[in-house]
Amino acid sequence: MNKKERVQAALLSKNLDRPPISLWMNYPEVDQEPLSLAKAHIAFQEKFDLDFIKLTPFDLYSVQDWGCQIQFFCQQDQNPTIYKYAINNISDWQKLEYLPPQIGALGKQLLLTKYVNQLIGDNVPFVQTVYSPLTTAYKLAGEKLFDHLRHNPTIVHKALEVITATTIDFIKANIQAGAAGIFFATACAKHNLLSNTEYNEFARYYDFEVLRGARGGWFNTLHIHGHDILFDELLDYPVHALNWHDSHEYPPLRRARAMTDLCIIGGLDEAGPIVNGSPSEVIDEVSRFLTETNLTGVMVGPGCVTTTSNIPENNITATRLVVERYGDKDLWKYLSMDSSCL
Repeated sequence: MNKKERVQAALLSKNLDRPPISLWMNYPEVDQEPLSLAKAHIAFQEKFDLDFIKLTPFDLYSVQDWGCQIQFFCQQDQNPTIYKYAINNISDWQKLEYLPPQIGALGKQLLLTKYVNQLIGDNVPFVQTVYSPLTTAYKLAGEKLFDHLRHNPTIVHKALEVITATTIDFIKANIQAGAAGIFFATACAKHNLLSNTEYNEFARYYDFEVLRGARGGWFNTLHIHGHDILFDELLDYPVHALNWHDSHEYPPLRRARAMTDLCIIGGLDEAGPIVNGSPSEVIDEVSRFLTETNLTGVMVGPGCVTTTSNIPENNITATRLVVERYGDKDLWKYLSMDSSCL
């Protein structure tokens, strides 16, 4: 079973030789140069023989060309930050114009997809990271967004229409360029940000518009980011897989497995043992994930981008060992083995 076949089988909850596995991190030292970023992704995938790649362009790419002023450090583990939002007054929303996917910051991420497709081959699927329209609006305005949408909803809706049209065409261009689908991230599906009525009006409607535009992909994942998340309310999203901070956020894995037939990608706390623990702790964490999800329709990966790119190699090797030798009582004996023998 090759990697593409393994991922496709997991998405359909079919029998497979082992669960697929992947890890993802940011590469701020090279993420402003598409070819270098593509090579960094592929080098990491090849080193640990991962089953798929989740592309990690810098997480402000969707707002740069709409006017967010961003400080770039181009150093490992120091991600770009906004020092001035694009939206400061309600009238600023009316300045947003449609952005074609081939130019600017969007164009650089499209180039990333094209380079990965050229370099990786047909048997390693990869997905492009895409932000929900309301998440992009949140990045554009910060907390002001929620005051604006409550007091000037018509203006914010018009802006969300522009963001949605831009996002849909970006997705279509990436799938056409070789991406297997999208990693659709929302940072606004939280109980403490919006009421259910507000979420349905300002987030859900536009999310479904975007996901309809992603129907050309066969590997579309919904990532629900943050704490106190909406989960039950998002189970009808038209995606193939779910990803959230499953190690420490609602719902418990056994309940999640009972609630949905969608593939669950998780098992690794992005700030936990994989980055700062021991191989035995990683084994325990991944084993628990596989047990509580019944090894059905699952892939092993982090609940979010890992908090550092300096992941101990022994921990990655341990993760691979768990999925390949799950249930082996003497799994620890293999920890000294070189990962090349796996």
